[in-house]
Formats: sequence, C-alpha cells, structure tokens
Amino acid sequence: MIKTSMYPLRFEPIYQYRLWGGRRLADLFSAPLHGEGHIGEAWLLSDRDDHSTKVADGPLKGSTIRQLSENSPEQLLGRSAGEWKRFPLLLKFLDVHEKLSVQVHPKDGKKGYIPAGESGKTEAWVVLEASPSSRIYAGLKPGVTRDDLERALANRTIAELLASFTPNVGDAVFIPAGTVHSLDNLVVFEVQQNSDITYRLDDWDHVDPNTGSPRPLQIAEAKACVDFAQVAIHPVEPLVEEEAPVRRERLFHCDHFTLWRHTAQHPFKVGAADTPRVLVGVAGAGEIEYRGAPYRLGLGEVVLLPAEVGECVYRPRGTSVVLEAAPPE
Repeated sequence: MIKTSMYPLRFEPIYQYRLWGGRRLADLFSAPLHGEGHIGEAWLLSDRDDHSTKVADGPLKGSTIRQLSENSPEQLLGRSAGEWKRFPLLLKFLDVHEKLSVQVHPKDGKKGYIPAGESGKTEAWVVLEASPSSRIYAGLKPGVTRDDLERALANRTIAELLASFTPNVGDAVFIPAGTVHSLDNLVVFEVQQNSDITYRLDDWDHVDPNTGSPRPLQIAEAKACVDFAQVAIHPVEPLVEEEAPVRRERLFHCDHFTLWRHTAQHPFKVGAADTPRVLVGVAGAGEIEYRGAPYRLGLGEVVLLPAEVGECVYRPRGTSVVLEAAPPE
C-alpha cells in the first residue's frame, strides 16, 4: 500500500450539546458555530470510538485520526508507535454558561471504576473568557473528611465544602484525577487524558430541557474516586522558557501531557522530531511553514503536527497566541 506523506493536519471540531453550555464558542472560531442551542463543548482533537475528528483539508481530507493511527502509526506517532491503542490526548473548548456538575474523574488504576479500554482522567484548563461572576471550584477545603462529604450530600450543601476562586483570563489550572471540581460562567481550553469517565456528585438542581428531568448522579462511584488529600487548587505559575522571538511558557508538565503557551509577533519554532505535537490557536492567526508551503492556523483551529513532519516554523500575522500540546513520551 502506498502511504500518503504526512503534513500539518487541520481537524474539524465536533460540537457537543450540553445543558450547561451557551453560544460563546462562536467567538473562538473563524467559521460560524454549527448547530443551535446549548453548545457546551467543541472537541478539537478526539480519537474516541463514538467521536473521531476528521482532517479538514489536503490529500488526507475526511480521514479520522483513528484511521491515521491505524494505517500510518509510524508516520503519525513516531517513536511512540505501538505504545498507544489510540491518540492519548483529548482536546476541547468548553463554554460553561451555567454551572458544570460537581464531579470527579477516576485515577489510573482505580479498579472497578474504569471500564475496559479506558484510562483515568487528569485534565487541565486555560481560561479564555471570564467575568467577575466566573468561578472555578477545584479541590476540597482543608480538613474535609469522608463523613463531612456524606453529610453535605445528604443536606445538599456540598458547595460549602469546595475550595473556589474567581479566575482571570490566562489562568492555567491543573486538575489531577480524583479532584472534586466544577466551573461556572467561563470559557476554557481543556487538555486531558483520552477518557470520557465522569462521576457526578451534585448537579446544582439542573433539569435537562430535552428530557424534562434531572441528569443522573453517580454518587457511590464519585465518592469512591475522590482524593481527600487533594485540597484547594489555584492557578499554576507558568515557567517561562524563552522571551524572544516568542514568549514561551510551559503551563503543565505531567505523566500524561505537556502544554506550552506561545505569544509572539515574529516567527518561531513549533513541533519536535519523531513525536507528534498539537497546536491550537487561541488569539490571532498565522501559518505553519512546512517544506516551503503555508498551512493555516486560525482562531479556534487545531493542527496536528505528525511525527513525520517534526519541527516547523509558525509565522504569526500580528500578535498570536498558540497553545502547543505534547503527549507523554
């Protein structure tokens, strides 16, 4: 079989209805926001059985990331080919217009609470839009015990146990699996393990207008997955790795992913040899230069740099802010 050479791959987002969503993601995309009603999530890069994002243009247009992983693993994944059954990261934009449920995700190895083929779910956020009424709930207040949680659930007072803060645009927040959390009235970028396991402790009395009923809770499972040692979480302090020609900040580095934020008006390098990287435009626009050809990276767009592509140059038009995600190595 003759394989098509890889190039910077731009993917089409998959929009997801969520009862807590809104329409603010329209401000993050160069193209109109598809669909109607409450769009809570845009899945930018997803290798899920039920939702696999597709290449938007070029010779591989219409191919899903799953198909690329299966048909061209060495070209796409480089030295990690054979290690992953699917691409290990899931990238999203979230528009949380109404409060997200009070929830928790299991850690890797939490037997009995992770279905076969899944993993735990550590995630992280970068705040893109916020207001004085926005809120991030992350972690329990110091000293909260399992008995305290039981009483709060019975009395419907769980919010009193949650640590929280008012976020600012640009804040970067790391949420280890096992952390009780919620969001209210903000837009974030999210990078996470490729998992879709969420256990709800409380849903703020939301009623789904599509069903006329509250959404189900998974209190027993959620309680079993809570890390009571994880107390109040605050924004991380970015590590500045470079000041010119780009301000390069490393926001997160853990066993599951690394994320940088690049802010620049002048060309700078992105990508790395023999490993995939993912670029997300969150302000401004520009082009990725590869083998003398330009590849668009607009506002709200995601481009996967396959391992075969390696290092490239990003040329901003004006001031651009680009997030770059790396899978585990």
